[in-house]
Amino acid sequence: MIDFRLTEEHLAVEKMVREFAAREIAPRIKELDEKGETDLTILRKMGELGILGICIPEEYGGAGFDYIALGLACEELEYVDTAFRVPMSVHVALNSLTLLTWGTEEQKQRYLVPQAKGEKLATYALTEPNAGSDVVGMQTTAIRDGDHYILNGEKVWISLADIADHFLVFAWTDLEKKRVRDHSGISAFILERGMPGLTTGTIHGKLGIRAGNTGWISLQDVRVPKENLLGYEGEGFKIAMFALDQGRYTVAAGATGLIRACRDASVRYALERRTFGKLIGEHQLVKEMLAEMEADYQICRLLWLRAGWMKNMGLRNTRETSLAKWIATVASERAASNAVQIYGAYGYSNEYPVERFYRNCKGAVIYEGTREIHKLIQADYLLGFRTDKPLRCTLPPWEPKPERESVG
Repeated sequence: MIDFRLTEEHLAVEKMVREFAAREIAPRIKELDEKGETDLTILRKMGELGILGICIPEEYGGAGFDYIALGLACEELEYVDTAFRVPMSVHVALNSLTLLTWGTEEQKQRYLVPQAKGEKLATYALTEPNAGSDVVGMQTTAIRDGDHYILNGEKVWISLADIADHFLVFAWTDLEKKRVRDHSGISAFILERGMPGLTTGTIHGKLGIRAGNTGWISLQDVRVPKENLLGYEGEGFKIAMFALDQGRYTVAAGATGLIRACRDASVRYALERRTFGKLIGEHQLVKEMLAEMEADYQICRLLWLRAGWMKNMGLRNTRETSLAKWIATVASERAASNAVQIYGAYGYSNEYPVERFYRNCKGAVIYEGTREIHKLIQADYLLGFRTDKPLRCTLPPWEPKPERESVG
């Protein structure tokens, strides 16, 4: 039986995050965006409310909700501003859910618990100056040296880079496989701020998401204990792709929230502004743009809800999550463009939020798989060039996971 109703628990989460965003983020977001500043106080409050551990089991310090709750939180946060949905992607989805699935018990206790409680911020470091969608083009290396690995390389366009405490970093551990671009030579590591040789910085001058921190990470002979290897050597690419299935889901849900924000702002303005002797909402072409926003919102919400349901069921959802991410981000760009058009000259000014929505939306069309990459993914499924194999540990986050032996 198909039931499209949200549970009482889901509705409570939606209401809680919506009220939090309206109370804590909305009054400050214009100022933060203009100054290009990240408000750590807001992030700490998100942690205190359990938002930063929303779908992590209670035994690891989280709130114990499901993937639908995670998606609802992302939609409500991005309804106000993308910058405060981004931590849900990198801290929760890309990092914490990955540690939950692939980490040893010792790693979970040391890193996941404080992350779920919001006491520590975490990020995900895959992209490099010359490697984005082309993952195997990265140059970062991790060479085994006794009980440690020595990491060298550069990561860039990393959300929360300059404020995160923990870093999930991907590097080549097999240089011969690096030479022939065999991704089974990539491994994943948990790093901590303060490790000698690890430095970070902030990227300034971004088009959008200015209230969120984006930066670079430099690794110069960073000694990482072997216990900080996540999974086993050579599992890094699988771990990275698993993480992206979670991150893309949060991006899709967030972009859906941005579409709704554009729709609501446009409807309000269409019922206030008059041209040619009548409300602009009475003009047929304005109605067309509003109708497109509504259609896009309903379509994209159904797409991310389907992906979330599959995640809850423990089903492989790479195809569905990719589709949701692609369609929602492209639709959010269209909605933001139409919102600016409806506002006319005022839409070109930061007097109204649609200007910020327009700047913010573009990032999501690029990160966590460009729209072009997702088109290729969908086409490859149709052509039979791509099929899904079960990933180890794909159970929903509140289900018990088979314990993995410690890395030795």
